Amino acid sequence: MSNQVPLNRIFREWDPRGQATATVQQILQSAVAPRPVALVSTVNAQGEVNLSPFSFFNVFSADPPVLIFSPARRVRDGSTKHTLDNVMEVPEVVVQVVPYALVEQVSLASAEYPSGVNEFTKAGLTALPSKRVQPPRVAESPVQFECKVLEVKPLGQNGGAGNLVICEVIYAHLAEDVLDANGVPDPRALDPVARLGGDWYSRAAGALFEVPKPNRHCGMGVDALPAWLQQQPGITGNLLGRLGNLSAPPDASKILEAQERFRALHPQGSFPLRAGDPGCYVLFQQILQLAEKGALDEALALAFVPVGDAS
Repeated sequence: MSNQVPLNRIFREWDPRGQATATVQQILQSAVAPRPVALVSTVNAQGEVNLSPFSFFNVFSADPPVLIFSPARRVRDGSTKHTLDNVMEVPEVVVQVVPYALVEQVSLASAEYPSGVNEFTKAGLTALPSKRVQPPRVAESPVQFECKVLEVKPLGQNGGAGNLVICEVIYAHLAEDVLDANGVPDPRALDPVARLGGDWYSRAAGALFEVPKPNRHCGMGVDALPAWLQQQPGITGNLLGRLGNLSAPPDASKILEAQERFRALHPQGSFPLRAGDPGCYVLFQQILQLAEKGALDEALALAFVPVGDAS
């Protein structure tokens, strides 16, 4: 099958064992990306507030609603971060979503200020009282999850070792201006950022696209598509996946209708079509145009117009 993903790549083999931790971290963070950012507020036993972002973070359960983030030990000396120290004393956190409008302030909050310094103040963010937990919320964040900590699972004692802070959401605050008609956060209004490697971030609202989930139905699969299309120069894996995600091949009447429409548009064409002929290329371009417009059923019917082997 031909597509835009090279199948003749040369791979550099890499074994993390024996590598410097900083090198391992750099490769992992650059490859596993983008990662959502959690802006986490905590308090210690003395009531001192800490605020820090973490990109080792995601949602892991809906019943119960569970978020997990990982304040890893510092690579340089294996020391723990204030967030982890606070969680061990007061097992409560508020996890905030980070929109693009806050990314510079959130980055500032990641600086290693001495213990007892309030990053809310340093970053110029506003603390609001929480409803169910002791740590305050970040007023500027449009989504705030109040959580109780269920467990802290250390993954090691060396520098770079993670500590999974498993949190159950017990209360949430969702800004009305980022919700859609169904009361769900709209990614365009939320405009969340994500971390990549080094100093790089990505912005979700900058390049949004949808991919229908195949678990809504059982797609027929790429293997059910015509062989000529799978082998067509210029075909992409995304287009094959999009068509293969449709439930079933078109019936004979739809194929015939598509063929007649194509003949009417190209009366000078040579029929029957054969793979590699100019007419086959024109057919492929029309399939591309239909797919780009979202007319996938029409594109699929056209893909099944009979195409013979190259002569």
